[in-house]
Amino acid sequence: MASLSPITAVLGPTNTGKTHLAVERLTAHSSGMIGFPLRLLAREVYDRVCAMKGANRVALITGEEKIEPPDARWYLCTAESMPLDRELGFVALDEAQLGADPERGHVFTDRLLRARGREETMILGSETLRPLVRHLLPEAEIVTRPRFSTLSYAGAKKLSRLPRRSAIVAFSVEEVYAVAEMLRRFAGGAAVVMGALSPSTRNAQVRMFQEGEVDYLVATDAIGMGLNLDVRHVAFASLHKFDGHRRRRLTVPEMAQIAGRAGRHQTDGSFGVLTGKGGEFTPEEIEAIEEHRFKSLEKLYWRESDPRFTNIDTLIGDLEAKPADPVLSAAPEAVDLAVLKRLADIPEVMDAARGTKGLRRLWAAASLPDFRQVGPEHHARFVARLWRHLATGRLPRAQVAQEIARLDDMRGDVEALAQKIAATRTWSYIAHRPDWVEAREEMADRTRELEQKLSDALHDRLRQRFVDRRTSVLLRKMGKDASLLPVSLDERGAVLVDGEEIGTLDGFRFRPAADARASESRLLLAAAERHLGGLMTQKAGELAASDDSEFTLEPNGDGRPAVMWRGGELGVLEPGKTLLQPVFKPAKALNGLEGSDLAAVTARAETWLTARIDKHLGGVTALLTLSQSPHAPGPVRALAIQLAEQGGVAARADVADAVHALDKDQRAAARKAGIVFGALDIYHHLALKPGAARWRSALDAVMTGKPMPELPPESAVHLSDWRFANARDCRNAGYRRFGTEHLRIDLVERLAKKAHEARGQARDFDIDLALPTSLGLSEKGFDMLMRDAGFRRLPPAEPKEEAAEEEAGQEEAQGEKAATEASVNPQPEALPETVEAPDAETQPAESDPAEPPLAEPDAAGAVSTAEAPESAAVQNADSVPEPSEAATSEAAPSDAAPSEAAGETAKPAPAPSYPVLRYRWVGLAKAGRDQDRKGPRRHGKPGDKSKGKGPKGDGPRGGPRGKRHDGPPRDKQPQGALAEQLAALTGRR
Repeated sequence: MASLSPITAVLGPTNTGKTHLAVERLTAHSSGMIGFPLRLLAREVYDRVCAMKGANRVALITGEEKIEPPDARWYLCTAESMPLDRELGFVALDEAQLGADPERGHVFTDRLLRARGREETMILGSETLRPLVRHLLPEAEIVTRPRFSTLSYAGAKKLSRLPRRSAIVAFSVEEVYAVAEMLRRFAGGAAVVMGALSPSTRNAQVRMFQEGEVDYLVATDAIGMGLNLDVRHVAFASLHKFDGHRRRRLTVPEMAQIAGRAGRHQTDGSFGVLTGKGGEFTPEEIEAIEEHRFKSLEKLYWRESDPRFTNIDTLIGDLEAKPADPVLSAAPEAVDLAVLKRLADIPEVMDAARGTKGLRRLWAAASLPDFRQVGPEHHARFVARLWRHLATGRLPRAQVAQEIARLDDMRGDVEALAQKIAATRTWSYIAHRPDWVEAREEMADRTRELEQKLSDALHDRLRQRFVDRRTSVLLRKMGKDASLLPVSLDERGAVLVDGEEIGTLDGFRFRPAADARASESRLLLAAAERHLGGLMTQKAGELAASDDSEFTLEPNGDGRPAVMWRGGELGVLEPGKTLLQPVFKPAKALNGLEGSDLAAVTARAETWLTARIDKHLGGVTALLTLSQSPHAPGPVRALAIQLAEQGGVAARADVADAVHALDKDQRAAARKAGIVFGALDIYHHLALKPGAARWRSALDAVMTGKPMPELPPESAVHLSDWRFANARDCRNAGYRRFGTEHLRIDLVERLAKKAHEARGQARDFDIDLALPTSLGLSEKGFDMLMRDAGFRRLPPAEPKEEAAEEEAGQEEAQGEKAATEASVNPQPEALPETVEAPDAETQPAESDPAEPPLAEPDAAGAVSTAEAPESAAVQNADSVPEPSEAATSEAAPSDAAPSEAAGETAKPAPAPSYPVLRYRWVGLAKAGRDQDRKGPRRHGKPGDKSKGKGPKGDGPRGGPRGKRHDGPPRDKQPQGALAEQLAALTGRR
C-alpha cells in the first residue's frame, strides 16, 4: 500500500482526543480504514461510524468477525486483519507504540511502515514514539496533543474507601473476580472488563458502569487501550504482571497508559494503589505519570511480513530474520511461529504441505490465534487435527456443526462460559476464512449467533455474581436527593425504591428483603427510614378509616397477644387493672410515625380492642356488674366476682364455698342472671362461645405474662392428643381433660346430666355409650368423666339370684357409706344442678361472621373426628335414645336408696351398636379437689381399699343416716323478687 500521501503522527498521552480526531478524519474522506489494537475497540468505533454513515457502507473485519457489505467504504479492523491491498482514501493506525510489544509488536511495526492511505495517513500513539517516527518516517508531520485534564496521584486507599466512579485494574482473571466479589458485598457490585470478553459482553458491562448502575469497574490492563469511560480514579491492585514469560513490574509507560483512563475530557482524574495489594509507586514514577514525561522508545519489534514459501526451512528462516534497520529488533518467537515449527516436525503434516500453495496454507493454519490460551504445544495439536482436512480441502460441514452444537450450552458459571466463548471465537475465526469450511456463510452465522448467546449468558452471570443492584441503588441515593427517589408499594406489600425491592411493609413494620445479608439488612433499614415517611403517613390514614374486619388479635413472633392490622403487628397487650382492661402498647415499628399519625393509630386500635372485648367477653362484664350491685345478695356477688376473675368459667371445686353459700332462691336468681351450675364446672352461659374462649385465653396470657396459647378449631367439640400447657389454658379454651382427650365443658355437663337421668333413684345403673360415641369420646375418656362426676365403674350385672345374695351382704356397708357421703358431700351440693339453658331472650347471639377469627393452628392429627358447632352438638346429644324412660330432668339425691333400688329398675336393652357400662353413684370429690388437675386413677380404685365396701367414714359402721339440711340460715328474700332485681342488672327482663 505504497503512497506519497501526507503522513501525520498524532502523539500524546491518554485523554487527548486522538481516536476521536481519527474518526473525524476517516468520515471526512470518501473511504478509509482504521486499525485498532483490540477487537473491542474496533467494534465500538464501528458502531459509531455506522450511526454516522449507515451500516450498509461500513465494514468490520477482525479475526473472529467479518461484516463487509458489498458497498462498504469505511473499514474498522484489528491491526492483524487490516486488508492492506485495498486502495482507500484514509488509513490510520491506533496505539502505534504497541510496536514495542513482544507478542504483537511486529504487526504494529509492519502497519506503521506499510499501511498508507491514498489521500491521508495518520499514526496515533504516545509521545514515547516520537524519535522512532522521526527515524522511520522522516516525512511525517508530528502533532502533539496536550491532555485536556490533570492527572494526580492520590496515594494508597483501602478498597472500601475508594471514591465512586473508580476503576480497579488487576492483572489476572482470578484477581479481577476476587476484587469484584468484595465490591459486591459493600458497594453493590462492579462491572467487569477483560480482553477475553466478547464485544457484546464487554459493552454490556461498560454500559452498566456508564449508566450508573454500578459505581465501580474492575478490569485487566485492556482498559488502557482506547476505552472511553467516565472514570474519576484508577486504583492498581498490583504493579506487577505476568507477560507470558515472567512476572515483572509494569513499565512507566504501561502505568501511564492505564492511569490515563482517569479523568476524561476536562474532568480531572487521579490514580493510586490498593492498600496492601501491590506495593507503591516510586516518586519518580509518580512524577513521570503526572507530567507525562517518559523515556522514549528505542526499538520496535519487526518480523518479515512477506516471507518466501519455497520450502519450510526458508519460510521459518525468513520469519526469524533480523531487520537491517538498527531501531528495529527481531520479534521474539510468537505463538504462530512456535506452532509452525511444531507442525514442521510432523511428517504427516509436511507430506501434505507441498509447494508454495501448500506452505502458504500451512502458515495460514499456524496463524490461527490461540484464543483459548492453552499454549503453543496444545494449540499446535489442535491445528494439526484441522490440517488433516485443510491440506486437501475444507472442514466438513457436519464436523463444524457438531463442534458448534457442543458449545451451545448456556449452563455453567462465569469461568465455564468464558471458556466456551474462547472456543467459539476459535471456530468463528475458522468459519470466517474464505476457503476453510464447507457452507462457510452458514457456519459463520451460527458461530456469530452462538457467541452472542454465550455473551448474553456471561453478562447475566457476571451481574448475578458481581452486582447487587439493590445495594448499589441505595448507596448511590443516600445523599441529599434521596427523598426525590420514587418510592412505591406493590400489591404484595413490597417496598420499591427506584424500582428496586428493598423489603416488605408488614403493617407498619419494615422487613428487609429475605435474601439480604446482615450487612445489607442494615443498609436496607437505613434506606427504609429515609424513604418510608410518606408511605407510613398514608397507611396511618388507611388504618384510621379501616373496618373492624381488618383487625385481628394474634400472637406475635414472641407469642405475646398483639393487635394486627392486615396481618401486620400494631402493638402488644400489656396487663391492665383487670382482665378486661389490657393496655395497648404500640410496636416499635410505629415510632416512625409523626405524633398525630401515631395518636390516630393508637386510638383506632384501642377502639377496636374495647369493642371486641365488650362483644366476646360480655358474660364477664355482666358478672363484674353483678358483683358490684348493691341489690344483689352477698353470696351471689361473691360467686360472680370469683367467676369474673377466672374469665367466666371455673371448676366447681374451685368455687365450692361460694356455691354452698347460696340458698335455693339465690341459686335460681343466679341462674336467671346467666350463671350455669354444672356437675364439674360453673360458668356464665356466654363464656363458652368460641369468641369468648379466644379472647379469654388471650387476655389471661396478658395477665400472666405467658405466650398466647394455641387454640383448636372453633368447630371442635372433642380433641384427641391435643396438648394444652396446663389446666388453666384448657379451661380458658372451654374444655375439660380426660386423659389424652378433651371435651367441651357444656357437653361434659350434658353427659353428666344423662348419667343422672339414667340413674334415676337407683344407686347402680347401666348406661350405653351412644351419646359419648357421637361426641367422639372414647370409652376410657367417658370412664374418666364419670369418675370425676362422682360415679364408679362396676363389673357387668350378675345373674339375679347372685345379685340378690350380694345385695343382702352389702346392706350393712351401705349404711356406713351413706353416713360418710353425708359428711363429704353436703346434701345441697352433692349433686350437680341441672344444666339449664338461659331464657330465650338471653340466648347468646351467633358469632359475628364479619370479624376475622384469631389465627388458628394447624390441628391436623390433634383434633378428633367429632367436630360440630355448639348448637349442632347439643341437638345431636338430645337425639340419642335415652337409656331410661323414667329419667328425670332434676338431679337425684346424693344418698340414693340402698339395695332396693339397685338393679331393680327395668331398663330397655341398649342399641346393639353401643356397649353398655354399669356405674354406681359414690358422690363428688371433696371441695377444693379439682379432678381435672390430677392424672387419671387406675380403674376400679376410687381412693379406698375396701374393694366395694364403700368409702371409709368417721362414724360407726351402719350408723344412722343424717337428715338433709341446708346449712346456715340464708336470705329469706322471695325468689321472684331477687330474680327480678338480678334480671334488671343483667338486662334479662
